[in-house]
Amino acid sequence: MDWEKIVREISTKTASKIILLVLDGLGGLPIQGETELEAAHTPNLDRLAAKSVCGLADPVFMGITPGSGPAHLSLFGYNPLKYLLGRGILEALGSGVEVAKNDLVARGNFATLRDNLIIDRRAGRIPTSENEKLCQRLNSSLKSVEGIEITLFPGKEHRFVVKFSGEGLSDALSDADSQKDNKPRVPAQALSKEAAKTAQIVNDFMDEVIDLLKDSPRANAVLLRGFSKHPSLPSMGELYKLKPAAIANYPMYKGLARLVGMDVLTAGQSLPELFAALEKNYKDYDFIYVHVKKTDSAGEDGNFKAKKEAIEESDTYIPRLLALKPEVLVVTSDHSTPSLLKSHSWHPNPFLLFSKTSLVDKVSRFTEKECSQGYLGRFQAIYAMPLMLAHAGKLKKFGA
Repeated sequence: MDWEKIVREISTKTASKIILLVLDGLGGLPIQGETELEAAHTPNLDRLAAKSVCGLADPVFMGITPGSGPAHLSLFGYNPLKYLLGRGILEALGSGVEVAKNDLVARGNFATLRDNLIIDRRAGRIPTSENEKLCQRLNSSLKSVEGIEITLFPGKEHRFVVKFSGEGLSDALSDADSQKDNKPRVPAQALSKEAAKTAQIVNDFMDEVIDLLKDSPRANAVLLRGFSKHPSLPSMGELYKLKPAAIANYPMYKGLARLVGMDVLTAGQSLPELFAALEKNYKDYDFIYVHVKKTDSAGEDGNFKAKKEAIEESDTYIPRLLALKPEVLVVTSDHSTPSLLKSHSWHPNPFLLFSKTSLVDKVSRFTEKECSQGYLGRFQAIYAMPLMLAHAGKLKKFGA
Protein backbone atom coordinates (compact mmCIF):
# COMPACT_ATOMS: atom_id res chain seq x y z
CA MET A 1 0.00 0.00 0.00
CA ASP A 2 1.35 3.44 -0.93
CA TRP A 3 0.18 5.23 2.21
CA GLU A 4 1.80 8.51 1.27
CA LYS A 5 0.02 8.63 -2.09
CA ILE A 6 -3.34 7.66 -0.59
CA VAL A 7 -3.21 10.10 2.32
CA ARG A 8 -2.37 13.03 0.04
CA GLU A 9 -5.64 12.29 -1.75
CA ILE A 10 -7.95 11.64 1.19
CA SER A 11 -6.64 13.93 3.94
CA THR A 12 -8.67 17.06 4.57
CA LYS A 13 -8.18 20.21 6.58
CA THR A 14 -10.49 20.51 9.61
CA ALA A 15 -10.60 22.48 12.85
CA SER A 16 -10.31 19.32 14.97
CA LYS A 17 -7.25 18.90 17.15
CA ILE A 18 -4.96 15.99 17.99
CA ILE A 19 -2.56 15.68 20.93
CA LEU A 20 0.08 12.94 20.84
CA LEU A 21 1.75 12.43 24.24
CA VAL A 22 4.88 10.28 23.98
CA LEU A 23 6.26 8.99 27.28
CA ASP A 24 9.64 7.92 25.97
CA GLY A 25 10.77 4.39 26.83
CA LEU A 26 7.50 3.69 28.68
CA GLY A 27 7.27 -0.09 28.33
CA GLY A 28 9.14 -2.30 30.76
CA LEU A 29 9.79 -5.81 32.03
CA PRO A 30 8.85 -7.15 35.47
CA ILE A 31 11.17 -6.73 38.41
CA GLN A 32 9.81 -8.51 41.49
CA GLY A 33 6.63 -9.27 39.56
CA GLU A 34 5.79 -5.82 38.17
CA THR A 35 6.84 -3.52 35.36
CA GLU A 36 7.44 0.14 36.17
CA LEU A 37 4.06 0.99 34.65
CA GLU A 38 2.28 -1.68 36.70
CA ALA A 39 3.98 -0.54 39.90
CA ALA A 40 3.17 3.15 39.29
CA HIS A 41 0.12 4.83 40.80
CA THR A 42 -1.60 6.23 37.69
CA PRO A 43 -5.25 6.98 38.49
CA ASN A 44 -5.64 9.48 35.64
CA LEU A 45 -4.15 7.25 32.95
CA ASP A 46 -6.20 4.33 34.23
CA ARG A 47 -9.45 6.32 34.07
CA LEU A 48 -8.52 7.50 30.60
CA ALA A 49 -7.74 3.95 29.43
CA ALA A 50 -11.16 2.83 30.65
CA LYS A 51 -12.73 5.40 28.28
CA SER A 52 -10.43 4.69 25.33
CA VAL A 53 -9.51 2.05 22.79
CA CYS A 54 -6.19 0.40 23.60
CA GLY A 55 -3.56 -1.88 22.17
CA LEU A 56 0.16 -2.55 21.82
CA ALA A 57 2.24 -0.94 19.07
CA ASP A 58 5.44 -2.32 17.54
CA PRO A 59 7.63 0.54 16.28
CA VAL A 60 9.03 -1.41 13.31
CA PHE A 61 8.38 -5.16 13.41
CA MET A 62 8.08 -7.71 16.19
CA GLY A 63 11.51 -8.44 17.57
CA ILE A 64 13.19 -5.33 16.15
CA THR A 65 14.78 -3.01 18.72
CA PRO A 66 14.36 0.51 17.31
CA GLY A 67 16.34 3.68 17.72
CA SER A 68 14.41 6.79 18.68
CA GLY A 69 14.47 8.07 15.09
CA PRO A 70 12.68 5.18 13.33
CA ALA A 71 10.39 4.72 16.35
CA HIS A 72 9.15 8.31 16.13
CA LEU A 73 8.92 8.24 12.34
CA SER A 74 6.52 5.31 12.65
CA LEU A 75 4.31 7.23 15.06
CA PHE A 76 4.24 10.15 12.62
CA GLY A 77 3.15 7.83 9.77
CA TYR A 78 6.49 7.54 7.93
CA ASN A 79 7.84 4.15 6.90
CA PRO A 80 10.99 3.74 9.05
CA LEU A 81 12.43 1.27 6.53
CA LYS A 82 12.09 3.82 3.72
CA TYR A 83 13.44 6.84 5.59
CA LEU A 84 16.66 5.76 7.26
CA LEU A 85 17.74 8.70 9.38
CA GLY A 86 21.04 8.94 11.18
CA ARG A 87 20.97 10.07 14.78
CA GLY A 88 23.43 12.78 13.90
CA ILE A 89 21.15 14.81 11.64
CA LEU A 90 18.34 14.65 14.20
CA GLU A 91 20.59 15.82 17.00
CA ALA A 92 22.17 18.53 14.81
CA LEU A 93 18.92 20.06 13.58
CA GLY A 94 17.44 19.87 17.06
CA SER A 95 20.44 21.79 18.41
CA GLY A 96 20.08 24.50 15.80
CA VAL A 97 23.22 23.44 13.93
CA GLU A 98 23.27 24.57 10.29
CA VAL A 99 23.92 21.51 8.11
CA ALA A 100 24.98 22.19 4.53
CA LYS A 101 24.71 19.73 1.64
CA ASN A 102 28.29 18.47 1.93
CA ASP A 103 28.45 18.39 5.74
CA LEU A 104 28.61 15.20 7.74
CA VAL A 105 27.25 15.20 11.30
CA ALA A 106 27.21 12.69 14.15
CA ARG A 107 25.80 12.52 17.64
CA GLY A 108 28.58 12.35 20.22
CA ASN A 109 29.04 11.35 23.84
CA PHE A 110 31.87 12.41 26.08
CA ALA A 111 33.03 9.21 27.76
CA THR A 112 35.50 7.93 30.36
CA LEU A 113 38.44 5.90 28.99
CA ARG A 114 40.64 3.90 31.36
CA ASP A 115 43.16 1.19 30.44
CA ASN A 116 41.83 1.24 26.89
CA LEU A 117 38.30 0.43 28.08
CA ILE A 118 35.30 2.75 27.92
CA ILE A 119 34.18 2.38 31.53
CA ASP A 120 31.42 5.00 31.35
CA ARG A 121 29.79 5.88 28.01
CA ARG A 122 28.27 9.04 29.53
CA ALA A 123 31.25 10.32 31.54
CA GLY A 124 29.14 10.36 34.69
CA ARG A 125 26.57 12.57 32.91
CA ILE A 126 28.86 15.57 33.30
CA PRO A 127 27.17 18.95 33.82
CA THR A 128 26.22 20.81 30.66
CA SER A 129 28.48 23.68 31.72
CA GLU A 130 31.49 21.32 31.70
CA ASN A 131 30.43 19.99 28.29
CA GLU A 132 30.39 23.56 26.93
CA LYS A 133 33.93 24.21 28.19
CA LEU A 134 35.20 20.95 26.68
CA CYS A 135 33.68 21.74 23.27
CA GLN A 136 35.17 25.24 23.36
CA ARG A 137 38.56 23.81 24.28
CA LEU A 138 38.49 21.24 21.48
CA ASN A 139 37.25 23.72 18.88
CA SER A 140 40.20 25.99 19.62
CA SER A 141 42.72 23.13 19.45
CA LEU A 142 41.56 20.74 16.71
CA LYS A 143 43.46 20.81 13.44
CA SER A 144 41.88 20.76 10.00
CA VAL A 145 42.35 17.30 8.45
CA GLU A 146 42.82 17.14 4.66
CA GLY A 147 40.80 20.31 4.22
CA ILE A 148 37.98 19.09 6.49
CA GLU A 149 36.93 21.49 9.24
CA ILE A 150 35.70 19.88 12.47
CA THR A 151 33.37 21.67 14.90
CA LEU A 152 31.75 20.48 18.13
CA PHE A 153 28.42 21.84 19.38
CA PRO A 154 27.57 21.16 23.05
CA GLY A 155 24.29 19.54 24.01
CA LYS A 156 22.90 18.50 27.37
CA GLU A 157 25.08 16.76 29.94
CA HIS A 158 27.52 14.47 28.06
CA ARG A 159 25.99 14.86 24.59
CA PHE A 160 27.27 16.93 21.70
CA VAL A 161 27.09 17.19 17.90
CA VAL A 162 30.19 17.08 15.73
CA LYS A 163 30.17 18.49 12.21
CA PHE A 164 32.73 17.64 9.53
CA SER A 165 32.65 20.22 6.75
CA GLY A 166 34.29 19.76 3.35
CA GLU A 167 34.16 17.93 0.04
CA GLY A 168 33.93 14.18 -0.49
CA LEU A 169 32.55 13.10 2.88
CA SER A 170 30.40 9.97 3.14
CA ASP A 171 27.88 8.89 5.78
CA ALA A 172 28.39 5.18 5.00
CA LEU A 173 30.10 4.60 8.35
CA SER A 174 29.50 2.25 11.24
CA ASP A 175 29.03 3.69 14.72
CA ALA A 176 32.21 4.37 16.67
CA ASP A 177 30.54 3.25 19.88
CA SER A 178 30.26 -0.24 21.41
CA GLN A 179 27.04 0.93 23.15
CA LYS A 180 28.12 -0.95 26.29
CA ASP A 181 30.35 0.03 29.21
CA ASN A 182 33.59 -1.81 29.97
CA LYS A 183 34.28 -2.48 26.31
CA PRO A 184 37.28 -1.43 24.18
CA ARG A 185 37.05 1.59 21.93
CA VAL A 186 35.42 0.91 18.56
CA PRO A 187 36.65 2.72 15.44
CA ALA A 188 34.33 3.93 12.70
CA GLN A 189 34.44 1.53 9.77
CA ALA A 190 33.76 2.35 6.12
CA LEU A 191 30.66 0.59 4.79
CA SER A 192 31.61 1.41 1.19
CA LYS A 193 34.85 2.04 -0.69
CA GLU A 194 33.93 5.70 -1.03
CA ALA A 195 33.76 6.08 2.77
CA ALA A 196 37.31 4.87 3.52
CA LYS A 197 38.79 8.38 3.60
CA THR A 198 35.98 9.67 5.81
CA ALA A 199 36.46 6.78 8.27
CA GLN A 200 40.15 7.66 8.58
CA ILE A 201 39.35 11.34 9.21
CA VAL A 202 36.80 10.41 11.91
CA ASN A 203 39.14 7.97 13.65
CA ASP A 204 42.04 10.44 13.56
CA PHE A 205 39.74 13.02 15.15
CA MET A 206 38.77 10.63 17.96
CA ASP A 207 42.45 9.83 18.63
CA GLU A 208 43.30 13.53 18.71
CA VAL A 209 40.54 14.17 21.27
CA ILE A 210 42.05 11.57 23.61
CA ASP A 211 45.42 13.32 23.36
CA LEU A 212 43.89 16.76 23.97
CA LEU A 213 41.78 15.61 26.94
CA LYS A 214 44.33 13.34 28.64
CA ASP A 215 44.28 15.56 31.75
CA SER A 216 40.46 15.34 32.10
CA PRO A 217 39.46 12.85 34.85
CA ARG A 218 36.02 11.89 33.47
CA ALA A 219 35.45 13.19 29.96
CA ASN A 220 38.65 12.06 28.25
CA ALA A 221 37.30 10.34 25.12
CA VAL A 222 34.41 10.63 22.67
CA LEU A 223 32.00 8.13 21.13
CA LEU A 224 30.22 8.86 17.84
CA ARG A 225 27.14 7.37 16.23
CA GLY A 226 24.49 8.13 13.68
CA PHE A 227 26.75 9.53 10.95
CA SER A 228 24.47 11.29 8.52
CA LYS A 229 23.96 13.96 5.90
CA HIS A 230 20.85 16.06 5.28
CA PRO A 231 17.88 13.91 4.08
CA SER A 232 14.63 14.96 2.37
CA LEU A 233 11.18 13.96 3.69
CA PRO A 234 7.68 15.14 2.75
CA SER A 235 6.25 17.34 5.48
CA MET A 236 3.25 16.51 7.64
CA GLY A 237 1.60 19.56 6.12
CA GLU A 238 2.02 18.13 2.61
CA LEU A 239 0.87 14.65 3.55
CA TYR A 240 -1.85 15.26 6.13
CA LYS A 241 -2.85 18.93 5.65
CA LEU A 242 -1.96 19.53 9.28
CA LYS A 243 -0.43 22.50 11.04
CA PRO A 244 1.76 20.53 13.45
CA ALA A 245 3.92 21.53 16.40
CA ALA A 246 6.34 19.79 18.74
CA ILE A 247 7.06 20.38 22.41
CA ALA A 248 10.27 18.65 23.47
CA ASN A 249 13.37 19.60 25.38
CA TYR A 250 16.00 17.26 23.90
CA PRO A 251 17.71 18.14 20.61
CA MET A 252 17.17 14.83 18.82
CA TYR A 253 13.38 15.03 19.11
CA LYS A 254 13.36 18.67 18.06
CA GLY A 255 15.46 17.73 15.04
CA LEU A 256 13.12 14.95 14.01
CA ALA A 257 10.13 17.26 14.41
CA ARG A 258 11.77 19.87 12.16
CA LEU A 259 12.55 17.23 9.51
CA VAL A 260 8.85 16.34 9.19
CA GLY A 261 7.75 19.98 9.11
CA MET A 262 6.64 20.63 12.69
CA ASP A 263 7.09 23.99 14.36
CA VAL A 264 9.29 23.41 17.41
CA LEU A 265 7.84 25.45 20.26
CA THR A 266 9.85 27.04 23.02
CA ALA A 267 9.59 25.10 26.27
CA GLY A 268 11.66 24.71 29.40
CA GLN A 269 13.18 21.59 30.88
CA SER A 270 10.54 20.55 33.40
CA LEU A 271 7.16 18.87 32.95
CA PRO A 272 5.29 21.96 34.21
CA GLU A 273 7.02 24.02 31.52
CA LEU A 274 6.25 21.46 28.79
CA PHE A 275 2.55 21.42 29.57
CA ALA A 276 2.43 25.18 30.04
CA ALA A 277 3.84 25.53 26.51
CA LEU A 278 1.13 23.20 25.24
CA GLU A 279 -1.63 25.26 26.84
CA LYS A 280 -0.13 28.52 25.60
CA ASN A 281 0.11 27.39 21.97
CA TYR A 282 -2.80 24.96 21.73
CA LYS A 283 -5.13 27.29 19.81
CA ASP A 284 -2.61 27.83 17.01
CA TYR A 285 -2.13 24.21 15.90
CA ASP A 286 -4.21 21.18 15.01
CA PHE A 287 -1.59 18.53 15.85
CA ILE A 288 0.72 18.85 18.86
CA TYR A 289 3.33 16.26 19.80
CA VAL A 290 4.51 16.38 23.42
CA HIS A 291 7.65 14.44 24.35
CA VAL A 292 8.56 13.36 27.91
CA LYS A 293 12.14 12.12 28.23
CA LYS A 294 12.49 11.29 31.94
CA THR A 295 10.89 7.84 31.63
CA ASP A 296 13.51 6.79 29.08
CA SER A 297 16.50 8.27 30.92
CA ALA A 298 15.57 6.39 34.09
CA GLY A 299 15.13 3.16 32.15
CA GLU A 300 18.56 3.52 30.53
CA ASP A 301 20.07 4.10 33.96
CA GLY A 302 18.44 0.89 35.23
CA ASN A 303 16.61 2.95 37.84
CA PHE A 304 13.23 1.24 38.31
CA LYS A 305 12.15 3.61 41.08
CA ALA A 306 12.98 6.76 39.11
CA LYS A 307 11.14 5.49 36.04
CA LYS A 308 8.09 4.61 38.14
CA GLU A 309 8.14 8.10 39.65
CA ALA A 310 8.50 9.73 36.21
CA ILE A 311 5.40 7.83 35.06
CA GLU A 312 3.52 8.95 38.17
CA GLU A 313 4.53 12.58 37.63
CA SER A 314 3.35 12.42 34.01
CA ASP A 315 0.04 10.98 35.14
CA THR A 316 -0.75 14.13 37.12
CA TYR A 317 -0.87 16.17 33.89
CA ILE A 318 -3.52 14.07 32.13
CA PRO A 319 -6.40 16.22 33.48
CA ARG A 320 -4.75 19.30 31.94
CA LEU A 321 -4.65 17.56 28.56
CA LEU A 322 -8.31 16.61 28.82
CA ALA A 323 -9.25 20.14 29.85
CA LEU A 324 -8.11 21.32 26.40
CA LYS A 325 -10.80 19.05 24.88
CA PRO A 326 -8.88 17.70 21.89
CA GLU A 327 -10.89 15.60 19.46
CA VAL A 328 -8.18 12.96 19.72
CA LEU A 329 -5.72 12.26 22.55
CA VAL A 330 -3.16 9.47 22.18
CA VAL A 331 -0.81 8.37 24.96
CA THR A 332 1.92 5.93 24.02
CA SER A 333 5.69 5.63 23.62
CA ASP A 334 8.23 5.50 20.83
CA HIS A 335 9.88 2.35 22.21
CA SER A 336 10.27 0.39 25.44
CA THR A 337 13.25 0.93 27.76
CA PRO A 338 13.02 -1.65 30.55
CA SER A 339 15.09 -0.83 33.63
CA LEU A 340 15.94 -4.52 33.70
CA LEU A 341 17.82 -4.18 30.40
CA LYS A 342 19.09 -0.59 30.77
CA SER A 343 18.50 -0.08 27.05
CA HIS A 344 15.90 0.14 24.31
CA SER A 345 14.14 -3.14 23.65
CA TRP A 346 11.92 -4.85 21.07
CA HIS A 347 8.88 -5.02 23.35
CA PRO A 348 5.71 -3.28 22.09
CA ASN A 349 4.43 0.00 23.47
CA PRO A 350 1.21 0.47 25.48
CA PHE A 351 -1.15 2.58 23.38
CA LEU A 352 -4.43 4.34 24.13
CA LEU A 353 -6.58 6.52 21.89
CA PHE A 354 -9.29 8.69 23.44
CA SER A 355 -11.96 10.13 21.16
CA LYS A 356 -15.74 10.40 20.94
CA THR A 357 -15.56 7.93 18.05
CA SER A 358 -13.30 5.35 19.70
CA LEU A 359 -14.77 1.91 20.36
CA VAL A 360 -14.20 1.62 24.10
CA ASP A 361 -12.87 -1.78 25.16
CA LYS A 362 -12.59 -3.50 28.55
CA VAL A 363 -9.13 -2.23 29.47
CA SER A 364 -9.28 -0.78 32.98
CA ARG A 365 -5.59 0.05 33.61
CA PHE A 366 -2.96 1.58 31.38
CA THR A 367 -0.38 -1.22 31.57
CA GLU A 368 1.37 -3.50 29.12
CA LYS A 369 -0.74 -6.55 29.97
CA GLU A 370 -4.05 -4.67 30.08
CA CYS A 371 -3.40 -2.93 26.75
CA SER A 372 -2.69 -6.31 25.15
CA GLN A 373 -6.39 -7.09 25.71
CA GLY A 374 -7.62 -3.93 23.95
CA TYR A 375 -9.57 -3.89 20.69
CA LEU A 376 -6.61 -2.56 18.72
CA GLY A 377 -4.62 -5.69 19.57
CA ARG A 378 -0.97 -5.67 18.56
CA PHE A 379 -0.24 -3.51 15.54
CA GLN A 380 2.57 -1.65 13.80
CA ALA A 381 3.03 1.89 15.05
CA ILE A 382 2.86 3.29 11.51
CA TYR A 383 -0.93 2.81 11.77
CA ALA A 384 -1.12 5.26 14.69
CA MET A 385 -1.25 8.29 12.39
CA PRO A 386 -4.10 6.96 10.18
CA LEU A 387 -6.04 6.18 13.36
CA MET A 388 -5.48 9.66 14.79
CA LEU A 389 -6.47 11.34 11.52
CA ALA A 390 -9.57 9.17 11.13
CA HIS A 391 -10.85 9.79 14.65
CA ALA A 392 -10.25 13.52 14.16
CA GLY A 393 -12.39 13.46 10.99
CA LYS A 394 -9.42 14.36 8.81
CA LEU A 395 -9.68 11.50 6.26
CA LYS A 396 -12.24 11.38 3.46
CA LYS A 397 -13.68 8.16 2.09
CA PHE A 398 -11.27 6.15 -0.03
CA GLY A 399 -12.59 5.02 -3.40
CA ALA A 400 -16.08 5.00 -4.87
